[in-house]
Amino acid sequence: MLPDIFEIENRLWESADALRANTHLRASEYSVPVLGLIFLKFADNKFQKVKAELEAEQEPGSRYIPGPPAYHARGAIYLEPEAQYDYLLGLTDNDQRPEAVNKAMTLIEAKNPDLSGSLPTQGYTNLDNRTLGGLLRGFSIIPFDPDMEGDPFGRIYEYFLSKFALKEGQHGGEFYTPTSLVKLIVEIIEPFQGMILDPACGSGGMFVQSAQFVREHNREGNPNRDISIYGQEKTLGTARLCKMNLAVHGLAGDIKDGNSYYEDHHDTVGRFDYVMANPPFNVNGVEKARLDKSRYPFGVPRVDNGNYLWIQMFYSALKKTGRAGFVMPNSASDARSSEQEVRQHLIEDYSVDVMISVGSNFFYTVTLPCTLWFLDKGKRDGERRDRVLFIDARDIFHQIDRAHREFTPEQIEYIANIVRLYRGEQPEYSKGSEGLVKANFPDGVYVDIAGRCKVASIEEIKKQGWSLNPGRYVGVAERAPDDFIFKEKLQELNEELETLNTEAHNLEAQISEDVNRLLEEDEE
Repeated sequence: MLPDIFEIENRLWESADALRANTHLRASEYSVPVLGLIFLKFADNKFQKVKAELEAEQEPGSRYIPGPPAYHARGAIYLEPEAQYDYLLGLTDNDQRPEAVNKAMTLIEAKNPDLSGSLPTQGYTNLDNRTLGGLLRGFSIIPFDPDMEGDPFGRIYEYFLSKFALKEGQHGGEFYTPTSLVKLIVEIIEPFQGMILDPACGSGGMFVQSAQFVREHNREGNPNRDISIYGQEKTLGTARLCKMNLAVHGLAGDIKDGNSYYEDHHDTVGRFDYVMANPPFNVNGVEKARLDKSRYPFGVPRVDNGNYLWIQMFYSALKKTGRAGFVMPNSASDARSSEQEVRQHLIEDYSVDVMISVGSNFFYTVTLPCTLWFLDKGKRDGERRDRVLFIDARDIFHQIDRAHREFTPEQIEYIANIVRLYRGEQPEYSKGSEGLVKANFPDGVYVDIAGRCKVASIEEIKKQGWSLNPGRYVGVAERAPDDFIFKEKLQELNEELETLNTEAHNLEAQISEDVNRLLEEDEE
């Protein structure tokens, strides 16, 4: 039986953490070379799989040796003999492993143009020969599967990143969105064909899952033909990681590095069919004078918080029929003052389609719950024009361990099917959700369910102070008097407290800003 992803992560970290004990390097210095070797192991497994396929298809006695184009056509990175993992693994302490790994990375970039400038081609000389050999051996025993469920490369990277950050005494983990949340976003925005943007792309998990959606929903589907990938990421190293991740999965994309608040490298306004993102929450210190107002059509919020800049960025990037799905902190659904004004404009534009509350412990490095937002500009001319679907999914999850939760494939399909019924689409049952759907929607059409889902009109939302918090609309499911779970109730209260604390912090900042403005006006 192959180890699960948690065991793989732990075993990899045990090997990598030996660098801390056996070298003088800080975590920030050895993190990039370590992650480069993880990339190489993923790439080598895919390469060897395709190599075996190509050899099996050749006629006996053929002298033809497939080159890079043959591997690229099958979604694999081409590896020269000296760039293959087994070659590096076979080097001894008498060989110069650091120079050999640097050369391997250079060879990979030379034969795979999409990776040009993305790999660590110089960093291995900082590692001593013996330690690097131990690292290669430690990584080699892990049975990487190039077709592993979800985005294992991105997930392992994020796990390492958080570990490295802890070693440096810093907060880490902005780059990985849990696979089950990404899958749910993809299932709801349905990116069958078109241009996809993620302006906070991190390791590229949204793109990887979009490609998988195309493969699953179209037997003739070819992600590199059906979808065009565009990403932007503030940190150059993370943008390079995204390119690596796309290459590992056989995908091509245009990934740029740049601060999305101020730099629009893809000329995004009105250009994209789909936008997906998990941006950093509650960012402050944005220099508002540098913002391009065309990307923020409902105005720049006065509060020092970037949430509603991201939301408008996603909105403005959509075509007239475009859809967006993204992650936001719960506080954004109820934020007051200038943020409420922006939210009101967005709602009155008839673009908000679906709002889904998600419980805590889904993310790797934070426990806070979140809300999934879905915009659909195409609904403005349809019968859903003045309606919004609210879903409370906080009690839907699979407990992986004490600190981690996820949605199962059946749960993802069930939630997505609620949305499909609301849209008048046929539900899907390939993941086993038929029983859940028919038990809750026996007539095969959407109905409101207390405690689970509710379709609200714009007028109803107006009466709630333009709130987009699903809890305000779906109500509470009926429960028998003795059906009371203390732990669940405590968790719900804690989530509500966290939301209120965030709101209080935002209000405090707004009051301070207003007072300072009044004082300045008085002085004038």
